[in-house]
Amino acid sequence: MPVSLLDPRVPAVLLRIDRNPFHHGTLGAVRSLGRAGIEVHVVAEATGSPVARSRFVRRLHPPPPPGAAPADIASALLRVAARIERPAVLIPMDDAGAVAVARLREELAPALLLPQQPGALPEQVADKAELAALCAAADVPHPETAVPDSAEQAARAAGRLGLPLVAKWSRPWLLPAGSGLRSTVVVRSARDARELYLRAEEAGSRLLLQAFLPPGPDRDWFFHGYADRSGALHGGGTGRKLCAWPRGAGLTAVGEWTGNPDIGTLAERLVDTLGYRGVLDLDFRRCGRTGAYHLLDFNPRPGAQFRLFADAAGLDVVRAQHLDLTDRPLPAGEPLPGRTFVVENYAPLAALRPAPHGRELAWYAGDDPAPGRAMRRLWCAHVTRRLRDRIPRSGPPGPRTAALLGRVPPAGPPSSAEQADEEKAGSR
Repeated sequence: MPVSLLDPRVPAVLLRIDRNPFHHGTLGAVRSLGRAGIEVHVVAEATGSPVARSRFVRRLHPPPPPGAAPADIASALLRVAARIERPAVLIPMDDAGAVAVARLREELAPALLLPQQPGALPEQVADKAELAALCAAADVPHPETAVPDSAEQAARAAGRLGLPLVAKWSRPWLLPAGSGLRSTVVVRSARDARELYLRAEEAGSRLLLQAFLPPGPDRDWFFHGYADRSGALHGGGTGRKLCAWPRGAGLTAVGEWTGNPDIGTLAERLVDTLGYRGVLDLDFRRCGRTGAYHLLDFNPRPGAQFRLFADAAGLDVVRAQHLDLTDRPLPAGEPLPGRTFVVENYAPLAALRPAPHGRELAWYAGDDPAPGRAMRRLWCAHVTRRLRDRIPRSGPPGPRTAALLGRVPPAGPPSSAEQADEEKAGSR
């Protein structure tokens, strides 16, 4: 995209409250805006993170702590705005940030620019329990869902919905670190459902149980877009998940831009019905029995693989938001079906295969190589620690374990965010 299309006088502020050194979506946003001549400020815990090495980061700012009160989040963001000394486009990169910023919109304006929409809407769509009702109102398929009010109701719901089933915490951004609770798990017995419900107070939000839609070839899809002030969608498209990490239920390790009019129609219907404005990331799974596409998640912020949908004009969702909020026209670029996005640390072989329709890597970039090098060092240290944790404490490692360790460089200092990353990765 020509630099002249974006207004270089207006900086961008990226907010990430969740502590995750392997969040490649933040790096994608930094590069996308920085390459277009935008001054990029990052409000996130970046100690040891590859994002901190990007040449496109103008300045790193300390984030509010996980679980911070809205007043503390507002104070942290307004301090950043005061340092910048001119209005800036604010883009939350995680659900916790998106929910908090929507609540604080009036307090943050005019120093920070945000899409104009009802403040409660991002919180409603991110809440897994409320999403079921919103889908019903918009006539968008959604897995059959129960929200039990007691442990016994949870057990009965397991019998009614059928086993296995999916259990989710309605507001996963509230899960306490170190609790061992995951945002999404597969439940295989009524007893498991009952015991999980008993941890609701610890989880900080309601438990919901959903009918299980089995994974399979061509069943996992996603939609990214930016809804402008008129509700028109830009900067995105429909993608097919070719490889997930962990397999079958994780984040997109390899994704392909694949046109799917049915999913596009469902996304437009949701935006029109809800009046949603801003960036959205939707996850769908096709039912193998009926062929219907069921909405699993509505994330009110950029998805980690949003750069898959950079079109022929260079438009993506973060550039679309910057253009829209600075009153610039949004170019109508041609889609690039067949383009792929690969997260190298989760799918290294896919990063080496030919890509006739174009490909973007999550970490490596020829014009910004330092984050890729930092990711390799950090990932090797992470893998080394995981392997060492599996060594029996009672004696020296066996030949196979010793051989595995011998292929990995020595571990660096431990990262406090790695366990949180593992849990997040397993939830999508």
